[in-house]
Amino acid sequence: MSTHKKHLTRRRVLGASAIGVAATGAAVAGGTGLLSSASAAAFGHSDDGKNHVVDTGASLVFKVSKSTGDITSLAYKGKEYEGYGGKHSHVESGLGASTVTIKQSGSIILVKVVHGAITQWYAARSGENNVYLWTDKKDASFTATRFLVRLKPGMFPNTGPDTWIEASDKVIEAGDVWQRADGTTHSKHYSGKRTIDYDHVGFTTGSAGLWLVRSNHEKASGGPFYRSLLRHSNDLGAGLYEILHYNQAQTEPERFGLQGPYVLAFTDGDTPASSLSHANLDSSWVDGLGITGWVGKAGRGRVAGVGLKGMNAEYAYTVGFANADAQYWARAAAGTGAFSCKGMLPGTYTMTVYKGELAVHTGSVKVTAGGTTSLHTITVTGDPSAARTLWRLGDWDGTPGGFKNAELMTYAHPSDGRAAKWTGNVTIGSGAEAASFPAYMWKDVNDGILVYFKLTEAQAAAAHTLRVGVTDAFANGRPRVTVNDWVSPLPSAPTQPSTRSLTTGSYRGNNHTFTFNVPTSAWKTDTSQYNVLKLNIVSGSGGSAYLSAGTSFDCVDLLA
Repeated sequence: MSTHKKHLTRRRVLGASAIGVAATGAAVAGGTGLLSSASAAAFGHSDDGKNHVVDTGASLVFKVSKSTGDITSLAYKGKEYEGYGGKHSHVESGLGASTVTIKQSGSIILVKVVHGAITQWYAARSGENNVYLWTDKKDASFTATRFLVRLKPGMFPNTGPDTWIEASDKVIEAGDVWQRADGTTHSKHYSGKRTIDYDHVGFTTGSAGLWLVRSNHEKASGGPFYRSLLRHSNDLGAGLYEILHYNQAQTEPERFGLQGPYVLAFTDGDTPASSLSHANLDSSWVDGLGITGWVGKAGRGRVAGVGLKGMNAEYAYTVGFANADAQYWARAAAGTGAFSCKGMLPGTYTMTVYKGELAVHTGSVKVTAGGTTSLHTITVTGDPSAARTLWRLGDWDGTPGGFKNAELMTYAHPSDGRAAKWTGNVTIGSGAEAASFPAYMWKDVNDGILVYFKLTEAQAAAAHTLRVGVTDAFANGRPRVTVNDWVSPLPSAPTQPSTRSLTTGSYRGNNHTFTFNVPTSAWKTDTSQYNVLKLNIVSGSGGSAYLSAGTSFDCVDLLA
């Protein structure tokens, strides 16, 4: 896919980067990409021999290839935006020879593209500068599920961490991570947003905007905190993505079935209308179109919860629902924890309550078509932060937030010139300990970090449990600990994604807690002396430097 071969707390902010998901800047130089014909005249469609030409009756005219189903033209107010590198906009990496049909039903034009296990749909509504899209995928014969909108170079400002300059930037990893002369790193992976954090992604000049408004992702995989590429831009072109299954840093199996609508929207520079977002979209007009797999409002249900008891007020809470066929989530209200999740397909779901990104409660809930499943107050009892400790680095929330370089790593490579040194030891009680502890540790970069701490005579007279929480791992990297002269057993590797993650803007894997039972004999008997905890990364695989075996930390603490 390369064009080149409040943390959720007040203390630990893991915000998306300064890039946001929209770039702003000066208007594109006049005349670039101008078409010979004027903009839209009347709603309808025609045939130019190679393409179905759809006039929205507004300011947008788009074309769909009759042979491949690719979008081959996006002309807004007479200016062409579509295509780069001889390629067009399409599902997956392009379907190739497909069966493409078109029909008009009053104020709606619908294009259907069929290729093997995939059916792609496009719809236009009279008077709108939007293209509505659906993807129906039946099996894993294609390795990914995505739609890529390819845009001509120079149409929008080329700024942000997910943009680069192929003519001058240097490739430093896998053909898709770039380094600029100033030491900053850039990649299509560095959009810095979790799925729950955005409704749309796009570009604007201030006078013209092009946006991809995401679907509800009910057939996607990865949950509310999944991070994936959203857009890219360079001197050769730009792209917008609807990623449903990318097979990178994935934590669950792929889902199949109809997904959508997601919307390609042109504006006069503003962000797209909020009425297009998945939570607000009135899709009743879709019910009679005959889109295979479409389930309208009447066939869906809702879950409503009175609230959550036992919340930590410093954190945001999310309630997720998932089964093999669909996924959903809802934000819990601050204070009460009340939540409501609508538009769910019928079925039985695992319900998970997240403190930040850490699962602290699970249950089961059944959804019926046309019904509301009401839940009484849920008491959160699985928060590891409730345990009494002698000391704690960070806090349990399922993220590395608050640790050194954590925020930067959602939109930069670990080698970025803005990153603080990954090495450096920590002394408990010195102040700002968490900010001195690295968010990530690699076998070949900063292995062997030391944590110094003292114990009282009474504390040193007892065995204690050391907990090391991680959010992800690369190449089976996992921590092994040494306390003074005592060395822990070698821990087993938990299940984690097998692809890159720590270098591609994501710490999101499967949260796991390693528990080490440290005996009394391990401690220093002289209470004036520091005990020394050493953390090493162990693994039988991995490459070198930042692609050596590694892990990302959630929290490290010693229980009382």
